[in-house]
Amino acid sequence: MIRISEPAQAHFQKLLQKQDNETHIRVFVVNPGTPSAECGVSYCPVDAIEASDLSIEFEGFNAIIDQDSAPFLEEAEIDFVTDQMGSQLTLKAPNAKVRKVDDDAPLIERINYMIDAEINPQLASHGGKVMLVEITPSGKAVLQFGGGCNGCAMVDVTLKEGIEKQMLAQFPELTGVMDATEHQAGEHSYY
Repeated sequence: MIRISEPAQAHFQKLLQKQDNETHIRVFVVNPGTPSAECGVSYCPVDAIEASDLSIEFEGFNAIIDQDSAPFLEEAEIDFVTDQMGSQLTLKAPNAKVRKVDDDAPLIERINYMIDAEINPQLASHGGKVMLVEITPSGKAVLQFGGGCNGCAMVDVTLKEGIEKQMLAQFPELTGVMDATEHQAGEHSYY
């Protein structure tokens, strides 16, 4: 579920020595599964552990994870890095904003995961986004663009050279990608 590097474990052990011996760490996600998801680590006294919490044992402490955060912390990593600028604890949780789906999940779920995890973060830098409308019987993914992508002069290039190539490479069961957006240029459009 969550990997904590040896330097990070040593850092937590040192911090927890200053607490009572019944204190662990809690790893959590605030607003899991949303674009505003944020991960955090805090002290977790034993009386704050809920029966539904997941407890992962490490040398000298446990990492406590609440039931709601657990699926969004799949493949998460905590590390403690020291360089010429000092020391820093890092928490990388690639699934915090979008819940990871299994490889054998239905095609529509796998495409939505890819859109949310890979495509929309790239489009967000231009104020845009895309969503899957449907998969046609002939295997075409029908997409709806929004935000800065709606009316953008480069939307065809983004669709054919970016999104379609990426989707066809990842999902061989697709035959193509289509745009269902009625594009209207305006102040919202990115140029």
